[in-house]
This record gives sequence, C-alpha cells and structure tokens, in this order.
Amino acid sequence: MITFEAEIERFSKMGEKTGWTFVTIPKDVANQIKPDCRKSFRVKGLLDELHVTGMSFIPMGEGDFILALNSSIRKQLKKEEGAKLRMQLEEDKTFKIEMPEDLELCLLEERHFLENFLNLPKSHQNYYINWLNTAKTEPTRVKRLTQIVIAMDKKQNFSEMMRSYKNEK
Repeated sequence: MITFEAEIERFSKMGEKTGWTFVTIPKDVANQIKPDCRKSFRVKGLLDELHVTGMSFIPMGEGDFILALNSSIRKQLKKEEGAKLRMQLEEDKTFKIEMPEDLELCLLEERHFLENFLNLPKSHQNYYINWLNTAKTEPTRVKRLTQIVIAMDKKQNFSEMMRSYKNEK
C-alpha cells in the first residue's frame, strides 16, 4: 500500500472531462502501485479515512494519472477543490462489475449487440454498466438500456455514445 498526499483539482476546460474534480497521481507513485502500466487500472484503499474500492486511475499522458472524485465521494470526505487529500492505495486486483440481467437480455436480442459490447475495453463496459446502474427511476433505466443497445448497433464506445446524445440537444 502506497501513502501520499495530493491537492484536489478541477478541470475548467478539458473536453469530456470539463468540470471533473480529481487528484493527480504522479508517474512515480503510479509506478509503485502498478509498475510500467500506461492504461487505466483500479485501486482500493483509503482516501483520508474513507474506505474505497474499484476506483479508476485514468492515464493523462507523460505517465501521470488522475483519480476522479465524484460528488458522492467529495460529500463523504467533506472536501472540495484546493483541499489536501491523504491517500493510501494499492491495485484492486479483485474488482469486478457484473453485467445486469436486463442489459444482458437486451444485448442478446441481436448477436452483434453482445459481440460489440464484449469487444469494448473492460473500462468502457464498466462505464456502461455503472451508468445503467445509477438510473434512479425505471423509465430512466429503460431509456438508458435503449441508448446502450443503439450504441452497440453503431459500435460506439461509452464516450462516443454520450457525445452523440449530447450533440442531439
């Protein structure tokens, strides 16, 4: 387990990451957690005293990574941009997201839907599943299932799908 501190930051303008709150993980720290890794990976441990699992280190070029802090995490930490965060982290080798039954049934409607989904990087499969699972109402869940099926028909990764719906507005 690696222990370090970082300041909470927020992207002002960064494409699809605009508005994200995050901490930067320097290359040397990331290398101690998972040596020579240049793609996203999951970590677990403590953010201050908050236990976390399955959080993503996202590569940002030059070997550095970011760890996004959503509003739920920030509320639990009682911290915002500019605050210092003490982290004790290690690679989360046991992290797994199960495909929801309703998503699997929808993707089985056409063979290529499921094939396209399974051909996505694991991180994008997880983005889709997490997005679906965070729907607060049944109508929202049904709408998201429909959007996922359409995206699989078009062979879109998660960010491409989100951009396509954003551009329609």
